[in-house]
Amino acid sequence: MTEPIPVIRKLERALADDDFAWSLILVGEDQTDKLATLTGELRGGYSETGDGKQISSGFSYWGIGPTIAWAHACSDPFYLVMKAGTESFLRHWRKLRRHIDGDGFHFVSLGVGTGQKDRTILEDLHRVRSDIYYLPVDMSSEMLRLGTLEPLRGIRFPMAQVLPIQLDFSIADNLDELREMLDRLVDDEPVLYSLTGNTLANFANDEEALATITRALRPQDRLLLEVATTNRIDEAAATEAADEYHETRAFAEFVTSALRYNTNLQVDHERVKFRGFIEDDDALLVKVLYENDTDAEIRMELPDHTELALPVGDTIRLYTTRKFSAGRLDRLLSACELTLVESAHSQFRHTRRPTPFGLDLLLLAPKGAQDVRRTVADEMWDRP
Repeated sequence: MTEPIPVIRKLERALADDDFAWSLILVGEDQTDKLATLTGELRGGYSETGDGKQISSGFSYWGIGPTIAWAHACSDPFYLVMKAGTESFLRHWRKLRRHIDGDGFHFVSLGVGTGQKDRTILEDLHRVRSDIYYLPVDMSSEMLRLGTLEPLRGIRFPMAQVLPIQLDFSIADNLDELREMLDRLVDDEPVLYSLTGNTLANFANDEEALATITRALRPQDRLLLEVATTNRIDEAAATEAADEYHETRAFAEFVTSALRYNTNLQVDHERVKFRGFIEDDDALLVKVLYENDTDAEIRMELPDHTELALPVGDTIRLYTTRKFSAGRLDRLLSACELTLVESAHSQFRHTRRPTPFGLDLLLLAPKGAQDVRRTVADEMWDRP
């Protein structure tokens, strides 16, 4: 009797010449658990500042509705923050890529987004070594399908070397499982992880999120981190940071989409508030809130068909983002035992008046890495 051929190997052959738009995704979580988590978050306590009821980071993109809304926001020319990030990325990456050109890195993309930046990275990594693996990771299966198509368009990257993974990478146990799986998949070969699009800023606790990601890094691995930055920490800058996100209707449609698709609330965009704060004296924090600013209680049905009351003055936090100061980044890297290999910076230039805001792309190495020559002071903090 012949040995049976593993189904994955047979599936690879079956799909090799099929022009139907199949997507092969490795699902790492029970989606009913995710829905229960979202429901629990929406039952939070009363808060006028968005610290009670909330939709945490990954759920903003979870499901087909939020995925489509995100794609529309990213293509909106009035969403200037996204536009600036897309335009600066290639220039930033070209400065950093020399540090990984010779080592043949596999590529793990954390939070795939639209896939445009992944395409730039993947094309260069594949040129150096043709047999690398590309593993996009996201909490949303729909986002994985959307974001994985773009990187493969036009570069002839083999589908047999692509494995999208549905996983919430903000959970420490999930990162441990991901690392164990990668150890078996690539052995001791180096991996480049990426967290672009200022995604780190979306987590309620940015240090905890970065420390969780760092758990997956071995000395030979590298982390590509893109963050929005500010050279001013004051109330005026906090207000300006909030106003950046208030300028596009498409972004408002995106941040309310998770609420619209998971409850029966009739969303009124006049109740979406963008508020800027100074956080710990070294970052600007922007909260996007849905606020009951009426004179009556608002009621809505949750995914489990129970009813939720939103009292007058209460809020639901829809989205969180930040602008990091140099001091905040220095503190984060130190706390997570990460060393800066090199960085690239662009200042925003989409307004007539001077702006304190910019974007930085950082190439980071974990504790124990060899031949790391740059320091934070060398690369960033001495910038004029």
